[in-house]
Amino acid sequence: MEKFDKSVGELKTLINDALSKIKFSELLTKEKQLEDISKETDFWNNSEKAQKIMQEISQIQKKTDPWKKIKQDMIYLEDLIKLNDKNIENDIEALIKNINSQYDLLKSEMRFTGPYDSSNAIISIYAGAGGTDAQDWTQMLLRMYSRWADKNKYKIKIINESPGEEAGLKSVILEIDGTDIYGLTKGEHGVHRLVRLSPFNSSNSRETSFAKVEVMPVIDAPEELYIDSKDLKIDVYRAGGHGGQSVNTTDSAVRITHIPTGINVAIQNERSQVQNKELAMTIIRSKLAQLQLEQHKNNISEIKGPNQSAEWGNQIRSYVVHPYKQVKDLRTNFETTDVDSVLDGNLEKIIDAYLNFI
Repeated sequence: MEKFDKSVGELKTLINDALSKIKFSELLTKEKQLEDISKETDFWNNSEKAQKIMQEISQIQKKTDPWKKIKQDMIYLEDLIKLNDKNIENDIEALIKNINSQYDLLKSEMRFTGPYDSSNAIISIYAGAGGTDAQDWTQMLLRMYSRWADKNKYKIKIINESPGEEAGLKSVILEIDGTDIYGLTKGEHGVHRLVRLSPFNSSNSRETSFAKVEVMPVIDAPEELYIDSKDLKIDVYRAGGHGGQSVNTTDSAVRITHIPTGINVAIQNERSQVQNKELAMTIIRSKLAQLQLEQHKNNISEIKGPNQSAEWGNQIRSYVVHPYKQVKDLRTNFETTDVDSVLDGNLEKIIDAYLNFI
């Protein structure tokens, strides 16, 4: 039926382009490889590793299953057209409309085509200028991201935190697990500025405070990003306890420094030195992967250390509570007066604005 040739041809091109952008064939290959591993007789001998693989299979299937359905519907559509039966023209038109609707819902996934966009994310938040207000602001940002994760049913885990002297946090590291988490959160990377009446001084004056947010893809498989062991300095020290019977008296805390870049990570939350070392290495790999993306380098050896002072001045978003209410992203120009909603974890519009901007 020639009347459908143009619309079906255009739809087929759109779908094929989308499948190419999301690397559909590679996802199917990866899915089969992981499923083959899951069928091995000793698969569940290492339950932690097995659970990670099953989670990865599930995440891949969430991406591939809707596209498998749309491919099947296209095959069925072309078979109907080949029948050349005018009595089923309404059915063909309805199916074309349905496939278009499916495509419109799925095309947003094409925004996640970066090398690590499908990964989970490690988010580090550091108090900047502003004293106690900045430390309180760091805790407010932790709450904001935690609420966003909870509302979207993503898993969240606090990896490490350093409390402030009076209130809030000097720093905190968290991991968020779910589909395309790094792709969704990478736009949060940068300096966040808060303007409000300070609850921490007697005059209740207006104060500006800053917190730096680092967003990194989780790279927990060593083969994903090779690091030469001679470039690492590993220190073991006694972890600090909380007093009483809970004091940790073993030398389980680990600090790992990547010598060429000066990046260092210290972890003491886990019970064993081995666990702390593995977690510290995951964060080191994740930090290097983020720097590699920022600096457009092909090799880790070419990466320069992070320029903390320059990044500190790279303000990406302002949250003003007083003298007026406004959240404004300085890259996308997205703004809203509903500051409370944003701080309560309703970040969808801000995230969409950034993904449509890049």
